[in-house]
Amino acid sequence: MRALGVSAAAGALLLTGCGDGGDGGGGSDESYSIGVTQIVSHPSLDEAREGFKQAFEDAGIDVDWDEQNAQGDQATASNIAGTFATSDLDLIHAVATPTAQAAAQQITDTPIVFSAVTDPEDAGLVDSMEEPGANVTGASDLNPVHEQLELLQEIMPDAESVGVVYSSGEANSAVQVELLKEAADELGLEVEEATISASSEVQQGVESLDADAIYVPTDNAVVSALEAVLQYGQQNDVPVVAAEGDSVVRGAVATYGINYQQLGVQAGEMAIRILEDGEDPADMPVETQEELELYVNPDAAEEMGLEIPDEVTERADVVVGDDVEPEDPAEAGEDEE
Repeated sequence: MRALGVSAAAGALLLTGCGDGGDGGGGSDESYSIGVTQIVSHPSLDEAREGFKQAFEDAGIDVDWDEQNAQGDQATASNIAGTFATSDLDLIHAVATPTAQAAAQQITDTPIVFSAVTDPEDAGLVDSMEEPGANVTGASDLNPVHEQLELLQEIMPDAESVGVVYSSGEANSAVQVELLKEAADELGLEVEEATISASSEVQQGVESLDADAIYVPTDNAVVSALEAVLQYGQQNDVPVVAAEGDSVVRGAVATYGINYQQLGVQAGEMAIRILEDGEDPADMPVETQEELELYVNPDAAEEMGLEIPDEVTERADVVVGDDVEPEDPAEAGEDEE
């Protein structure tokens, strides 16, 4: 078990523009130009992006990076994709479903490797998870919704209902909400839902819910405005559980989730196989992350009127607290017991 300071959640800086890849030593003599398109800046997506770059640095491969961020705007994501379509790029990394869709719609002759895409098949990015079929493949962040709801019941056994706010325009969110409904039905929970179209509507959406707990999916608009959800939970003693660990670091109560830094590394290694080994994205199965981490935030739970059982805290991989220095995100996931 490792502890992690709450201050580690301090907002990730937006990185746009060009930069040179690190020289990890002993790598390829080739130099590549890679465009990175990201839908919005929040910790999980930022970690996926940095993990992708880390894979190239670790391999000692020189890269000229063109990093762009759509700031949550789909039209901007489409414009970025259009610019990349006419640029001399060797590969494109798309972070999250909306930017991957925008890139795939306009770019067919350059490899696209995505990360943080929940259901690439449902999003129309690949023919199937096993055989993508075109120029797009990558690493999916499909999260274990059923296990996450089981965790909610373990820490809050009296809960009878769970609320969820999600973006009606994000395909990844619709998939997660359907999984949430299926899991809730199996576990005897009612689901209250509210849809939004922008981050500015998150507060109104969460205030419309009447539920014992709130589940935050990996919805880019909602996670970008997570503080509104957390504030509601604190003011109304409604515990907030999340779909990924960074939201727990920021103040949600708990989750079973993937490591987005490692997800980015995984996608980066796929990209290296395309560039260095000549593998065809059409034949490269979409990869997922099998190892999950249990995150708990006892202080956040207390602020929402809940005490996390000792047996849950004792088996946690990450315990968020304010009594230790934050870890380097690049080291996350390397010191599990």
